[in-house]
Amino acid sequence: MSLLGLDIGSTGVKAVAFNPEGEILAEAYREYPAQYPRPGWIELDPAQVWDAIVAVLNEVAGNTKNDPAQSLCMSTMGEAITPIGADGEYLYNTIMSADGRAIPQANSWHETLGAERVFEITGMPLHPSFSINKLMWLRENEPQVHERAGKYLMWPDLVTLKLGLPPRIDHSLAGRTMALDIRKKQWSPEMLEVAGIDMELLAEPIAPGEVVGLLGAPGAAITGLPPECLVVAGGHDQPMNALGGGVIRHGQAVDGMGTVECVTTAFDEPMLTEPMRKWNYCCYPHVVAGMYVTLGYNYTSGRLLRWYRDNFALYESAQAEREGSDVYDVIVSDLPDEPTGVLVLPYLAGSGTPYLDPQASGAFLGLTLAADRKTIVKAILEGTCYELNLNLIRMAEGGVNITRLRVTGGGSKSPLWLQIKADITGREVVTLNVIESGCLAGAMLGGVAAGIYGDLQQAVAGLVEEQDSYQPNPARHEQYQQLFEIYKGAWPAIADLAHELRAER
Repeated sequence: MSLLGLDIGSTGVKAVAFNPEGEILAEAYREYPAQYPRPGWIELDPAQVWDAIVAVLNEVAGNTKNDPAQSLCMSTMGEAITPIGADGEYLYNTIMSADGRAIPQANSWHETLGAERVFEITGMPLHPSFSINKLMWLRENEPQVHERAGKYLMWPDLVTLKLGLPPRIDHSLAGRTMALDIRKKQWSPEMLEVAGIDMELLAEPIAPGEVVGLLGAPGAAITGLPPECLVVAGGHDQPMNALGGGVIRHGQAVDGMGTVECVTTAFDEPMLTEPMRKWNYCCYPHVVAGMYVTLGYNYTSGRLLRWYRDNFALYESAQAEREGSDVYDVIVSDLPDEPTGVLVLPYLAGSGTPYLDPQASGAFLGLTLAADRKTIVKAILEGTCYELNLNLIRMAEGGVNITRLRVTGGGSKSPLWLQIKADITGREVVTLNVIESGCLAGAMLGGVAAGIYGDLQQAVAGLVEEQDSYQPNPARHEQYQQLFEIYKGAWPAIADLAHELRAER
């Protein structure tokens, strides 16, 4: 038997089949390109995403015929919303989280309910990334799409609809819409009334780990999976990543080093302090029953390194092809030992927390003619770690204290990056035995639903192990602290100029 986790991300989708002991039996991945129809807009073609999902499911199903999947559970990107017609057709592209078109709609809440009331209900700061603002934008700017919409769906509920099951959304992903009452775990009539959105247009909220239904013959024909496979509600990718990293107790934290870098920490009660709201830290349901999470995140972490690869790494790409090696291993090899002194503000898709500025743009500060490709690459890695450190400091002001970090995701494969992270943050950084933690969380939730594990605590105890530890070098940490003090003031110093440049495009 196997347990199948599906991770639908902003740049690609991965399916991983695990046995009950957590060993990977098969995996498959497909990329899909983002579209940028206007400055600040980021979309996905839903047909391309769906084709990629079908491809990875069929590939894994074909490679696990001797260990057929008992469950399918999804980990998915947050906020991304797709209008669906009454017959299931796509009416518009998927509008992505980092898409900034709904700035006026996000700002309108100041004049209606107010930021404090919105935070009290939904645990979300005001920002155009959240789905309800995108729905308001569609209603106001694409009325023909809104009039034809039978549902506005996130990707898990869209997948279940396409598989012939009811569109249901788990509490954690529903929390990312800015329309969920996080205490009642129901859609908020107050938020939807102000937004002008009918509740019937949204999927039904259910608990993570709840069975959506059996895959059945129609879904089996599409995916190649057994018809008796359970389709189980999963969650937003960050709390799923946290579960896969063993974050099931108050105060634990995991740093997901993917396209977006996100540190997720869990607690037992909603954390809705004023500093949390001031610094734009959300609070919403964890995929572990009864718990909540907050996030500190940077939209362009792995995406920033990918941007470098696609635009500047022709030499490294050619070398990797000649040697049959991973291009990222070539890119990050032979970097300078000392801090570069070059500051990279990783805001190429707007800033995440703590500024949550959709009009932010990236910057390289301190460049001289002495800077070569290797200096730039290390500065990119340092910039993501400076931004993480800024988030850790601001989260502590809100009452969330993180003393050590478990790391997951593609970036956690780089010892160099992890040591830089430890040196800049001054915190222990610990790797885990499974990198694909989002998919592993899907296996855990599916395994509990299928009766293979008694509960999530048992699943975590059996599947998650800490491995390598990276301790901060005191001397290097002191060097980085001096540079971080400059970094901390960099964006406030250039924000107005950057906004003016964005306005001129």
